[in-house]
Amino acid sequence: MKHTCPVCGYPDLRDAPRSKRSGGSYEICPSCGFQFGVTDDDQGLSYEQWRETWREGGMKWSSEQTKPANWNPAAQFARIAGAKKKKR
Repeated sequence: MKHTCPVCGYPDLRDAPRSKRSGGSYEICPSCGFQFGVTDDDQGLSYEQWRETWREGGMKWSSEQTKPANWNPAAQFARIAGAKKKKR
């Protein structure tokens, strides 16, 4: 099962970013570079803070892995914005 990054909207994380049982997954999002359980828990940065920094930095691919040919950070970002509107 694939999971979506709550920071940037990347749709192909291997693990759920967080679980009630074990906290952060320690997976690093290849798109925005957020590491669940480290960036948030150890470094104290919120999803919103990291998202804004990533956006202001040009939404660059963060991983050394080859980025997918159809990778579209603006579409990912819109996915997050759309999810926020639905929750309100």
